[in-house]
Amino acid sequence: MIHSPLIPLHFNPNFSPFLKPNTNKLFSNAHQKFPRPWRHSLSLVSALKPLVKDGVLKINDKEALKNVPDNVLVSKPVDGSAVFLGAVSDEMSSRHVFKLGVLEDCRLLCLFRHKIWWMIPRMGNSGSDIPVETQMLLVESKEEKESRNGSSDYILFLPVLDGPFRSSLQGNSFNELEFCIESGDPAVQASQFNESVFVNSGSNPFELVNESIKKLRSYKGTFSLREDKSIPGMLDWFGWCTWDAFYTEVSPRGIEDGLKSLYEGGIPVKFLIIDDGWQDITNEFQKEGEPHIEGSQYGARLVSIKENSKFRGLKDFITKIKKTYGLKYIYAWHALMGYWGGLEPNAPGTKKYNPRLVIPNQSPGNLAHIRDFSMDDGMQIYGVSMIDPEKIFEFYDDLHSYLVSQNVDGVKVDVQNILETIAAGYGGRASLTQWFHQNLERSIAKNFQDNSIICCMCQSNDSIYSAKVSAVARASDDYMPRDASSQTLHIATVAFNSLFLGEIMVPDWDMFYSRHYAAEFHAAARALGGCGVYISDKPGEHDFSLLKKLVLPDGSVLRAKYPGRPTRDCLFSDPVMDGKSLLKIWNLNSLSGVIGIFNCQGAGTWPGMVSNEDGNSSDRILTGSVRPVDIEFLENIAGKDWTGDSAVYSFNAGSLSRLSKNETVTVSLKVLECELFTISPIKKYSSNIEFAPIGLIKMYNSGGAVESIDSDLRDNNSIIQLSIRGRGSGLFGAFSSAKPKSCKLNSKEQEFSFIVDDNFLTFMIPPSDSSWKIDVSF
Repeated sequence: MIHSPLIPLHFNPNFSPFLKPNTNKLFSNAHQKFPRPWRHSLSLVSALKPLVKDGVLKINDKEALKNVPDNVLVSKPVDGSAVFLGAVSDEMSSRHVFKLGVLEDCRLLCLFRHKIWWMIPRMGNSGSDIPVETQMLLVESKEEKESRNGSSDYILFLPVLDGPFRSSLQGNSFNELEFCIESGDPAVQASQFNESVFVNSGSNPFELVNESIKKLRSYKGTFSLREDKSIPGMLDWFGWCTWDAFYTEVSPRGIEDGLKSLYEGGIPVKFLIIDDGWQDITNEFQKEGEPHIEGSQYGARLVSIKENSKFRGLKDFITKIKKTYGLKYIYAWHALMGYWGGLEPNAPGTKKYNPRLVIPNQSPGNLAHIRDFSMDDGMQIYGVSMIDPEKIFEFYDDLHSYLVSQNVDGVKVDVQNILETIAAGYGGRASLTQWFHQNLERSIAKNFQDNSIICCMCQSNDSIYSAKVSAVARASDDYMPRDASSQTLHIATVAFNSLFLGEIMVPDWDMFYSRHYAAEFHAAARALGGCGVYISDKPGEHDFSLLKKLVLPDGSVLRAKYPGRPTRDCLFSDPVMDGKSLLKIWNLNSLSGVIGIFNCQGAGTWPGMVSNEDGNSSDRILTGSVRPVDIEFLENIAGKDWTGDSAVYSFNAGSLSRLSKNETVTVSLKVLECELFTISPIKKYSSNIEFAPIGLIKMYNSGGAVESIDSDLRDNNSIIQLSIRGRGSGLFGAFSSAKPKSCKLNSKEQEFSFIVDDNFLTFMIPPSDSSWKIDVSF
């Protein structure tokens, strides 16, 4: 084990330098020029008090690893007890795999890339359960420590960017945790790495991830936190995406048909994504009239930044649908490299960007998992005509300024992880990714308002740790309406991935069909996900009764405050394949919490795994429980007058209960069934008045409608009035310990109902009152 000061990192600089416009070369006179954060990192490893004793690495006195090899490097503590791990080799290489130590007899959660574009979760008990390409590892510490709900302490491992190198975790058959570090460029080599894996510990897993990402932000400086970013306004409005409605056959007529059918059904679309199918492309591998060659569509290339013949007159069309249907935001799709296959090299509209044909080269980590059709049967066969990095800002600026001239408000940028496969000769995957992201974000800031970008196919940590400005990113593989096995996997995946991704981006949980056998499953998840809410219905194929539980009459949605994540007691249980665990997802509103409980068992299997369940598992009813304590940080919104009890409203059952923090309400669910609970802290306003607003109880996220509550105390602290402010229309509900004398809505007397046995107060808010003040007098 090495603790002494380290010699500088050794690099092989003999390769073609990647030239940044108006900047110095990355490599000047055959010497590496380190980015500022990395120069700082070289001083982190020093001869402080050893954290490794007898081969055991301890973080905050908790055993993290044992049998730690002597070539592992441990930094001095970072802002407390966190450390960086690295390693040293006798040989220079662009790719190394180092052993870190043994991990056994513990519960663990991995988030790993099962495809080049996407992550999924994996649960396990030892190092051998950790898949290749793991990008987050959360371990339950062996040493039990009682906390508010009896859980353990936790240790977090985050493989990170180390200069021009990128790291990931994996296990081997000897239960050893390893890290793989690679540049993606054979000419970018090193033998020593100081800051490859960040390790931290804590008693609250959500605080641990948050604090760790904050520390990484401070030390690495390559990304920004979600909470510090400008959040696009479209997230708070109902949307429609053209993809699953039309795929690449999208047309202006089809878009108008879809907007009209939703508008006439009382669900106005305010946010539209015109997905793949609007651009001017050519495909030399698929001739008109010839039989379709599967995969050849990914060899198509962009010939112009303008629209194709279907969308000629794009500006007039955009202007028309905005005016007719009241659209606030229209985004257009494009790939990071323009289109899947890049740019047509000799086309008049694209040759000025100096595109060059390259064949993607996937890393061994990608090849170890599920092969991706678009890559393996498409781009890897037909190649990608890569935009010259010196011209990338010019391309983005030209494309985005043209879209702005057509009244387009933003973009969805897809196929982002392609960069890791084409980085040879450009300084490596991390450097190339950072360069492209900087220029993409620069163009977005110059041309669009409101940070109007959705990032997609970008779940490598190269991309995640390069997102300084971009604020929204897809959290999972595509929604696949025709794949029955993917419905439950989708919900589990977005929830678990949001644990990590949600610290840096607003996770996008993707579109769904409102008329589908799993529609309510998806709709309920979107309601509490803290994500955008948008569908991909075919025109005329809508479930308006379901959509009205998500969308207010003005087209806005009741978005929760944070990324939805699994509850603490679900973190190490497999909600898809263990045959017994229900998935609970929690979030917060301004004055309440919300929990969704989902039966994801028996409908599918994780990629690369084989189910041990019998064929009848999909018919099994599972029973679980929900407690107010399942809502993290509920005390932060409860305030000083909280009694410690909560009003718990069950959405489907329509029932209201009073529970203490650890009391439970049980629910039994079949596969693809779910239930939502609004949990509102009961506050004591006087000696005989306790009250908790629930919200609009016909909306999935009822509490999202309530924004504030104030009290007016008079007559020796005898309460006179509670004033509740919020938005939306429909049936309002609240817990009240006593029947009110009166209820007023925007100063007008309102009839109300009060069920004494349940302490349940309800009354109607008409559509005319989209923003309101309720005065409840006692």
